Amino acid sequence: MTELRELSLTVNGVAHHVRVEPRRLLVHCLRQDLGLTGTHVGCETADCGTCVVLLNGRVVKSCNVLAVQADDAAISTIEGLSHDGQRHPIQEAFCEKHAVQCGFCTPGMIMLASELLSRNAQPSETEIRRAMVGNLCRCTGYEHVVNAIARAGELMAEAGVAR
Repeated sequence: MTELRELSLTVNGVAHHVRVEPRRLLVHCLRQDLGLTGTHVGCETADCGTCVVLLNGRVVKSCNVLAVQADDAAISTIEGLSHDGQRHPIQEAFCEKHAVQCGFCTPGMIMLASELLSRNAQPSETEIRRAMVGNLCRCTGYEHVVNAIARAGELMAEAGVAR
């Protein structure tokens, strides 16, 4: 039997202590141990990007990170974007620009957009497309997603939202 490891994680600003097997993936820790099911499990090979979260402000594919690697880290998931029942401007832009089809890739795309817009408030189409490499969508053809990310930058500027 494998010995469990005690982890301290700050997820969406809330401190959590969990005990996990050393081989447990971060995506499974978030979904099963913390009940944060907005982060989806897709390929489990770091190819599709449905599991993207921010780990200390950086995009990671949580199916490719062991939970123990996130010990003492700050993690942001899709559940942490909205506040007081209000969607984040990125979420609004995805709705406005029809960037959500089946919705499976959407949390990963939105988290990727969050990180991109935190470093570049008004990215060009080329910069958006470059940032999206590694996040797959089988429904939209990406055009609506690119438009949504550009619109999100505008909405965030209008609302004075830093991220």
